[in-house]
This record gives sequence, C-alpha cells and structure tokens, in this order.
Amino acid sequence: MDNLVVEATKSSPYISFDAGKGLLEIKGKSYPENAAKFYSPVFDWLNEYLDTVTDQAIQVNLEIIYFNSSSSKVFLNLFDMLDRAVKNGKKITIDWRYHTENDTARECGEEFMEELEAVKFNLVEIHEE
Repeated sequence: MDNLVVEATKSSPYISFDAGKGLLEIKGKSYPENAAKFYSPVFDWLNEYLDTVTDQAIQVNLEIIYFNSSSSKVFLNLFDMLDRAVKNGKKITIDWRYHTENDTARECGEEFMEELEAVKFNLVEIHEE
C-alpha cells in the first residue's frame, strides 16, 4: 500500500501516513475552509489501510497547534474510527502531543480522550528547549 503524504498549508496540517511502519502523523494547524472535504482522502486511505493491516501495531501522533470546530468534528470521527478498529482487534495507540504552554490543546486532548472506550490515548507534553 502506498504511503500518504499531504504537505501543510497556511490552514491545513502536514499529514504523513507510513503504511510500512504503521506510523500516522498529523501536525500543525487545521482550519481548512471545508474540513470534511479536506480530510476525506485521509479517511479513505485510513479505511483501506485498516482493512489490510493485520497484526502490525499502529502509532497515531497528533500535534495540532490550533484547529477550528469543523476540524474538531473530523478528529472525533477519526478517533471513533480508530476506537472501532481496536474493538475489532487492531493494535492502535494515539499520542496527543501538545506544547507545555498550550493549555487549550491539552484540554482538547483530555476531552477527546473521554470520548474513547478502547483505543489507548496518551497526552504527551512537549517541553520547549
């Protein structure tokens, strides 16, 4: 399966999904004009990937500096998809990475974590150097 890479723009994050390594990363700001449309190919790729992966552990890293409400809904849908995959036997860990001074990002991560039942969700604080 081909990897998925989407370069960051002013209003959308960098996305890198490496099928071979089982590493999915989303970093940056997320406030595209139409979040559902922007993330649609990402969801398509992820659905196909989850259908093909068997025993490989999957690591999902999100480091979102800022996001709007429509991106929040997309992230909830993403987490629901990953939660269902774990319930179906997939091995998935999500790391919600946030910078020490970004209380909003930490609080959002805490709220997302409360919505999940099966997937392992870690809050990972990034300390500035």
